[in-house]
Amino acid sequence: MTNKFAANPVATFWTAVEMLKWLGEEKAGDALLEAVENVCEKGIVTKDLGGSATTLEVTNAVCDEIQRKLGGKASS
Repeated sequence: MTNKFAANPVATFWTAVEMLKWLGEEKAGDALLEAVENVCEKGIVTKDLGGSATTLEVTNAVCDEIQRKLGGKASS
């Protein structure tokens, strides 16, 4: 049985970073990349990277990191 929550969303975030930079939104791209890097450094990663987090958990962690940086409310 395939776990529908096992996909690694990091590549999608990196794609979004590149898109933002291509659109001239360097600061937004840098902020997103920093949020993803911070989450990965905390060990919140999917199984393919040696962790145990689900796709949703990684995504929520990145969103929470962005909210923390912006001083807003976290999703958790």
